[in-house]
Amino acid sequence: MKQLMIFATLMATAGSAMAMSEGEYVAKAADCAACHTSSTGANLAGGVRFATPLGEIYSTNITPDVKFGIGGYSFEEFDKAMRQGIAKDGHPLYPAMPYTSYVKMSGKDMHALYDYLMKEVQPQPVANRENDISWPMSVRWPLHVWNSIFLEEGEYTTQADKSAEWNRGAYLVQGAGHCGACHTPRGWAQQEKAVDDQSTAFLSGGELDGWSAPSLRGLRVSQPELVTLLKTGRNAHDAVSGPMGEVITNSTQFMTDADLNSMAVYLLSLKAEPQDKPAKVAVATQAGQQTFMRYCSTCHGVNGGGKDYTIPALAGNLTVNAENPQTLLRVILYGGQTPVTAAHMSDTMPAYGWTLTDEQAAELTNTLRASWGNHAAIVTPEDVAKARKAGKSQDSR
Repeated sequence: MKQLMIFATLMATAGSAMAMSEGEYVAKAADCAACHTSSTGANLAGGVRFATPLGEIYSTNITPDVKFGIGGYSFEEFDKAMRQGIAKDGHPLYPAMPYTSYVKMSGKDMHALYDYLMKEVQPQPVANRENDISWPMSVRWPLHVWNSIFLEEGEYTTQADKSAEWNRGAYLVQGAGHCGACHTPRGWAQQEKAVDDQSTAFLSGGELDGWSAPSLRGLRVSQPELVTLLKTGRNAHDAVSGPMGEVITNSTQFMTDADLNSMAVYLLSLKAEPQDKPAKVAVATQAGQQTFMRYCSTCHGVNGGGKDYTIPALAGNLTVNAENPQTLLRVILYGGQTPVTAAHMSDTMPAYGWTLTDEQAAELTNTLRASWGNHAAIVTPEDVAKARKAGKSQDSR
């Protein structure tokens, strides 16, 4: 029933997409709803929990409510929060809020976003939840030091030797889309190791809250296939689940084809660095093959080819072959859902963690990572245990 309600809402939104204001479009591109709208709360009223190395952080109310939201913010104060991570009262925000990416947004887009939040969003008198961070890690003044070291200020600068389409894609990916927040590895201070394509670390893959975000460099997909994936959550051979599914449901499905094409042009221009061969490569086993035939082959096919536009192929699959197996293991153990969009209802893969031991799940995963031309690092029962623990922790929130 919940999916039907979401689907109906999306259909209505899609039907009125042409009437979307410029500011609402920027909010969609920046995926504000994903972080500031909880599953049981009002639109943009905050309360979404994020696990960080410091503790649990809750997103804030960004509706124009004067008492609890941002209704008392001037544009200059709003812009400072968005670009520098400094709240109206002067306290620094945790960089879980991706101001290190939003700093690249244009003044025009920032004004449009401010106008949308202040004039079109319904005020919600919802109090902000206190973060669950123990002292002394809850002391915020060190964040000023963090900003002085890691925040690279300045709007996106057009590269003259690149096309307008490429530059638009770079602006969206690096700025409003804040793709690096998940897909770029983090350093010793939890900073993104790179914020643009000047470094090959940018979008080379990351890990967040027990999920692995794959590298977006050297993607082996056509431009139309990538656009379709961003628009609908699936294409002929691939499908999205996990946190990226929320991005598509809340954000990219609402973007114009022109912008999605620009993002695809930019992403497909990023070259992958040669990877070291795994020290230990996964090997298919008889036990793993038997588990695959029992639980997986009916949908994904004996040859791992899947079903076009419905069931993703396992052969050559980005998640199956990822250096970090956490997302693959999470899907095997806890199941997965494709995004709910105006184009598609969600498809669900069942969870198998209830019936597979860590050893059986590792055997299955290694068989997937060694079959049909796949060639990835070995997965151990300890890796499965880590993914199982991460999934249980997320379910308990």
